[in-house]
This record gives sequence, C-alpha cells and structure tokens, in this order.
Amino acid sequence: MRARRAPAVTWVPMAILMASAPVLAQEAGRSAAADWPTYNRDLAGTRYSPLDQIDTTNVASLEEVWSYRFHPDDGFIEGPSPAELFQQVTPIVVDGVMYLASGNRVVALRPETGEEIWRHELSEGLASFRGVAYGPATDAHEARIYFTSLSKVIALNAATGERDLTFGDGGEAAVRIPYTGVPVVYDDTLILGSSAFGPGQRHIAPHLNQPRGGGEPTRAWPRALDATTGALRWEFPTLPTESDFGSETWGNQSWRNRIGNNVWAFTLTVDEERGLVYMPVSSPGSNFYGGDRPGDNLFANSTIAIDIRSGELAWYFQNIHRELWDYNLPPSPGLLDIERDGEVIPALAQVGKSGWMFILNRVTGEPVHGVEERPVPAGDVPGEQYSPTQPFPLAPPPVSRVSIGPDDVVTADDTTPEHAAACRELWDTVGYYNDGPYTPIRYRQEGTPPSLVFPGTGGGVNWNGTAYDPELGYIFVNSKDQPISGWMTENELYGPDVEDQVAFVREAGPPFEAPIFGADGERLGALPCFKPPWARLVAVEAATGEIAWEVPLGIDELLPEGKQRVGSRNVGGPIVTAGGLVFIGATVDRRFRAFHSRTGEELWTAAFEYNVEAVPITYAGNDGRQYVAANVSAPATGEPRGNERLVVFALPQDDQVP
Repeated sequence: MRARRAPAVTWVPMAILMASAPVLAQEAGRSAAADWPTYNRDLAGTRYSPLDQIDTTNVASLEEVWSYRFHPDDGFIEGPSPAELFQQVTPIVVDGVMYLASGNRVVALRPETGEEIWRHELSEGLASFRGVAYGPATDAHEARIYFTSLSKVIALNAATGERDLTFGDGGEAAVRIPYTGVPVVYDDTLILGSSAFGPGQRHIAPHLNQPRGGGEPTRAWPRALDATTGALRWEFPTLPTESDFGSETWGNQSWRNRIGNNVWAFTLTVDEERGLVYMPVSSPGSNFYGGDRPGDNLFANSTIAIDIRSGELAWYFQNIHRELWDYNLPPSPGLLDIERDGEVIPALAQVGKSGWMFILNRVTGEPVHGVEERPVPAGDVPGEQYSPTQPFPLAPPPVSRVSIGPDDVVTADDTTPEHAAACRELWDTVGYYNDGPYTPIRYRQEGTPPSLVFPGTGGGVNWNGTAYDPELGYIFVNSKDQPISGWMTENELYGPDVEDQVAFVREAGPPFEAPIFGADGERLGALPCFKPPWARLVAVEAATGEIAWEVPLGIDELLPEGKQRVGSRNVGGPIVTAGGLVFIGATVDRRFRAFHSRTGEELWTAAFEYNVEAVPITYAGNDGRQYVAANVSAPATGEPRGNERLVVFALPQDDQVP
C-alpha cells in the first residue's frame, strides 16, 4: 500500500502551541547580534549573522589572530576513528564566552584570545564530535551547557564547567538511543535525534549491547527530554509499529525486527513561534535492497514536523518513496519566509543526497513552488519492488548532477588530452547504465553493464545543509557530483538461519574516473570522467526557486594551471553575514573561503595543512571586534595528525571599523 501522494503531504489536525521565543540573558551593553548561540546560530537554522564589520571591501585583509589546539598540550586524544573526533565540531558563543567540545573535554574560552576559562574532562567516552548547546538560566537552575556522550546527555554549569547535579542522575541523563549530534534547547525542552546503525540497519549496532535473537530491536526514535530534570517527555515513532500511523506502508509487517528511520542530523530546527520541530528522517535500512520491506516505508526519507509540547505529528513530506540508493536524509531543513502577493509564506528548504531542494510551507508541508510525481525507471533485482514515481520539485532545479550521458564525458579542454582519451575509452568499453534521476542499481548477470548512479552515497548535499540571507532572500548550499558504480548481487551470507542480512547487496563496479599524469609522465592520481565542475556553491532565490548564481567550489591541483577551478569533493556547510559574505570550508583542497553573497565571486582564501570540514561561525568579541572561526582538523590523505585546531580570524587592528 502506497503512502498518500497527492499532494505528497499529509496534514494531521492538531492544536498549534503559540510559544514565545526564548531570550538569552545578555551582559550589559552586549547585543544578541554579537553571539553565535546555537550550532546554526538560531533555532531556525539560518546560519545568518547580522554582523557587518567584515564585508566585501575588507575581507581580503583577514588574518589569523589565535588558535586553540584540540589535543591537550600534554597528550594525544584517541577516538574511534579520525572522522569521529574533532572534524565536525562547531563552537558556540553566548554572552561573550565561547564553548567548545574537544574530544574528552568541553571547554569555555575567551573568544578574543582562546584563553581557557574552564575545562571539564570526561572520565569515560568523548563529548559529541558536533558541538554543545546552551540553556539559559531558569528559576530551577543556572545557565547550562548540554552535550551528548555515549548513551547520555550531560549538563554543566555554564559559569564553572562543573556538572549541574540537579539534572538527571549526578548531572547526566541516560538515553535509550545514543545521539552524536547537538541537542536543541527550546523553552524547557531538550530535543534529540537518534544515531543508531547496525549490520544491514535491521538491528541495533552490537556495541550498544541490545538484545538479539528473536527479541524486538530497540527503536531508533527521536525524543524530547525535560530540560530541567532530564526526564523523558516523548518519543516519536519514525519507524511506526502496528498501532502507529504509517505502519500500513510496511508490507508484511516488515517494520518488525528492524531499526532504520533514525534522525542522525547534526542538530534540529525549530519554528519558535509555532512550537514545531523539524526532523529529517533517514533511510529504512539495508541501504540498497528493500525486497523484505514492501511499500513506501514511512517515515523514511521524510521531513516531519512535530509539536514540541505533545510529540504529535503535525505533517510529513516524503522526499523519496521506497528508498534504494542510501540517500538517507542528513540535514535539518533551514527555515525562511517568502513574500508572495503581499503575503508572507512561512517556509523551509530541505536538501539531501538526492540533489533536489524541496521548499515547503513549514506550517502545512505544502510545496511552495510545486511538486509533481514523475515516472522513474525500474530495476530488475529478483523480488525487489520499485516505486513507479518519485516527487520532483518544479523549482529549484537540482543543485547537483542527477544524470549522465555521452555528451557529459570530459574533453581535453576540461582536463588533459590523455585523461580525456582514457575517460572516453572507459565510457565506450564499460557501457555504464544511467537512465536519469533515481537510476536503479541493476541485477548482475552476464553482460550486464554496471549502473552509474548520480548522485552517489556521498551526496549531492550531505549533512552540511543550507544557510539563508533574509535580506537577499538567497538560500546557499554546497554540493558535489560524486557517483557510485555497480550492481546488485546475491548476498553469500544470507540464509534462513542468519540474522542481520538481506538477500541482495551492492557490488562495486569500475569507478568512472581515469588517471591523470604530470608533465614528466608520473601518475599523479585519478580524476572524474564527467565534465566539471565536480562541486559547486549555489545560491537559490527562495521566492522564485531560480538559481541566482552558482560557482565551482574548490580546486584540484592535479590539473594544469588554468584548469584547476573544477570544484573539490566537500562536506561541511556555509554561513552568511550581513557584510555580504558567505564563508565556507568543506573542500578537500584544505582551504577556507569567503564569497560575495550577491554574485558568488571568491574574495578571500586561507590554506591549511588540514581540511576545514565543520560549519564555521562568526561573532563579535567583548572588544567589539568581529571574528570568524573555522575548525581545521580533517586530515588530508597522508598528513600526520596532532595539530587539529580551531583557527580564528579577524581584520588587522588598523582596519577595524570604529
């Protein structure tokens, strides 16, 4: 049974809570505009700062003024993997104090110098590798810093760094499902996503020590806690069970014995006026095979709006029906307002790995610029079912490549004659299969060419999400064109007595890339075989859905001079300022950049020994100086680790605006 499709959204009547926006206590003389108080600066997820001391005329003068090393001076912090330690941490600044997660520590810093005010060290585990949240003082407790670690939420006194023992049990509250992101603090509520993964995503990950062998898995549902006490208030069944709305979209009761449909976004967004939280729900599990789960599998790959007080569903919009591409929906939507015919439409922009941007009315879930169900190609995997249609926004156009044909193969003018010739031979010899957006991964039989799917599992748009400038009305997003190649084949591990396996798995095929050689004939590496740019920074005009501008994001130094501006694989998001600037790292070329927000012109670049993967921030110090901070800590291939750090920039003192 299919989910309700026309107009691809369901409205569930409810009473909307009219809540006042929480107010952060400010030091005398310090404006709220000076701070960056949440992961995305505001709960709407705009990543917009009203600061304009640094602008298009002086940004080229930015210089490094201080840095903070994530590793302590007397040691080296080990983590589960290099990608899960510091690389995605974004600091916050509240009331003139910076708060930062730093491996096994959380620290408070003076934002003008990086001097430590306090340090809280964990006796076990690590602090979230995304960041921390600030909760203002109430009648029940002092101002707090909240963060996740292992399967718990910890609360610290924001002034001292000591555990707030009035929260949970000794300053920590246990949660059923871990969450590696940043909690949302709204009024007296903490809202958390759910980071749960396992083999095939059918059961919970073994390291979480959940029961196996016939028992129901622990559901990876997002939830809300009482911000004062840490007590659970509600959970929302993103993977509905028998009595829940949406269970009919799981044929043969296939919601049983599986996880998936978790909400692993780095943080969530909130409509403060209406008391709604917006959650992007991930894939239903097993990333490329769904023969064991007939139907559209709500709420997989959906944007859902939840009433924060009641935990009830307000509406949902399914971005992808019956997901088979690992297009799990990573980023929370950004909220914005659109003026049309003298009225203001409260809207949101949801992006994801599929490369499409859905601009929806955030009160009703209705598409603002229209969405239509279009036929998509079917595959041939035995026992698999394929959705005959997928929702396509009428605007904007895709922000990344979603198809490929023979005219899209690189030429000598794009790269080099040798690379282009090798790419053309690869295309002609392999005979990749692509049938446009949502190309299925076909069953491998003798003579079956591999599917070449755009985008691949790395995006499109990954977890980085969007930034929004309310003055320009532009939505900014970065994306990359990174396909996957391969077939579906029988899973040799699958059998009637085997848990956590599915009947078919993806087998990787030949990547659509070819070697690139230097002038001396030395092999330098491999580059994509489709026309650049391979990554872009895009500005979308929210009111019309039109592309205002797009530019290549990043360079590739394997190419000859004059051809390097082709875009670089990237992960990490943009911010935007009233000074007319978009700041972004993200690229694997180890650079941090500023672009003109109105035109896309690149105005400033800083190069580092590591990549700048996390979302940057900007803030004003207590000295009135505007700063920009970037996390330089995603090691480039082959680079030694140990000097991962937060780097902070400002204009030279002589360039400061009085």
